[in-house]
Amino acid sequence: MKDAIEVFLFIDALGWELVRSTGFLSRELPERRCIRMQFGYSCSAIPTILSGRTPAEHGHLCLFCYDPPHSPFRLLGALHPLLRPRSFWERGRVRNVLSRLVKKLYGFTGYFQLYRMPLDRIGMMDYCEKRNLFAAKGMGEAGNLYDLLAASGLGFHISDWRSSDAENLAEACRLTEAEACDFLFVYTAELDGLEHECVGRPEIIRRKLAFYEERVARLLETGRAHARNFRLTVISDHGMTPLAGTADLRAAVEKSGLRFGEDYAACYDSTMLRVHFLKPGAKQALCDALAPFSGSGRWLTEEEERGYGIYRADRRFGDAIFLMNPGIQIVPSDMGGKALNGMHGFDPADRDSAAAILSNTPLPDDVTQVADYFRLMKHRIGQLAEARR
Repeated sequence: MKDAIEVFLFIDALGWELVRSTGFLSRELPERRCIRMQFGYSCSAIPTILSGRTPAEHGHLCLFCYDPPHSPFRLLGALHPLLRPRSFWERGRVRNVLSRLVKKLYGFTGYFQLYRMPLDRIGMMDYCEKRNLFAAKGMGEAGNLYDLLAASGLGFHISDWRSSDAENLAEACRLTEAEACDFLFVYTAELDGLEHECVGRPEIIRRKLAFYEERVARLLETGRAHARNFRLTVISDHGMTPLAGTADLRAAVEKSGLRFGEDYAACYDSTMLRVHFLKPGAKQALCDALAPFSGSGRWLTEEEERGYGIYRADRRFGDAIFLMNPGIQIVPSDMGGKALNGMHGFDPADRDSAAAILSNTPLPDDVTQVADYFRLMKHRIGQLAEARR
């Protein structure tokens, strides 16, 4: 029997409101609290969880960003006039196949998907997740959880993000039973996709929660049989906000007469528009174009960007960001042509956006936001390493 085993289980989109309303694992993991989400999406939060750094520091806010000199897609952009008919190349299945081909061609090891990024603009875009964030040096010299664990001397396991929830939870249970690891980071992502489609259907969501409850109970039982001190902490990145309406910002911007790539550039995410002003007068023209949407969203101030951990002096994320009100989705966007039943990426103050942390051991008072998870894991890893000396 091992002296101690530490498990951190990440459940994507396990929001505080869902935890609170269902009593999820309340008996098994009684230590729990609401957590302020990292502004952005999972592609913002996961690097923050794995490094303890904000998007302003690690550079991951959204998947695509306007950066022509560093775009790896210039060849694809040059070929776009040959990709006809355009409707064929906009189909979801075709985009999925094309995404796999591009990922293989460029040697990307991280999560990659073209979504609905226009092919006539792809040659001006960079992509943030070229490397596997969970692997050694996956976040460069800044370091990540893998690098920290590798230096600790502990036996450890980090789930394969490509595997299913059932596979990753079963592997965690197997390794715990074998007493093969001191620290495990278990990754599960299926709840996120389910909530995007079924956020308004509690019976379907509840079945998925029951799946997690059964697997966590099994893991706890196994852990207690193989470690004198078995600590399990569930963490999440955000919740899910039900659809309340849509806004076609792209049509309004394109009616302004401004030329993309000459006067301005823009990335249309599901909940925010990020714009670059390339010519004098573009800022005012874009503000005028979006004035009719003042009841559906707002321009973020520099103070808000700093508070959200996304302000960068180089303006990599855009010269300005127009954030939609909770529940309002940009349709069409570079992410999709239709609204989803649920979405995240709104104001962190939105009740439905809040993340959650649950544990079978007391939690430090200073764990209040997603960026704090890494510090907690680092502390626990340090305790395990010290106990082995």
